[in-house]
Amino acid sequence: MSSYPDELKYAISHEWIKKEGDIFIVGISDFAQNQLGDIVYVDFPEVGDKIEKDGALGELESSKAVSEINMPFDGEVIEINPLLEDNPELINSDPYNSWIVKIEAENPNDFDDLLSASKAKELAEGSV
Repeated sequence: MSSYPDELKYAISHEWIKKEGDIFIVGISDFAQNQLGDIVYVDFPEVGDKIEKDGALGELESSKAVSEINMPFDGEVIEINPLLEDNPELINSDPYNSWIVKIEAENPNDFDDLLSASKAKELAEGSV
């Protein structure tokens, strides 16, 4: 059973998003990392990239597949997690402390439109 911390919001494509002031932190859910299997590589965007909602924030390569990381809303990448460059498997062992990127949203209120933990869990249970 995958976990969904209540303090986070979730995208339909199984990214989690945490709000810290005007900054949004993005990772992938426990469900997503379980579905991918052993993650072996993270392809990051460039800091400064402006990406539209649902655009590719990067890719995760795993033992099962390559999967895109989707932008939860329009915004700019302001930081990538350097720990994942050499240790992408951290996502498997601790997905909610292994953030991938930090972004600045064009419209911070878009955060309110993301899924709650209970809705994200319902979505995941419906897709297995």
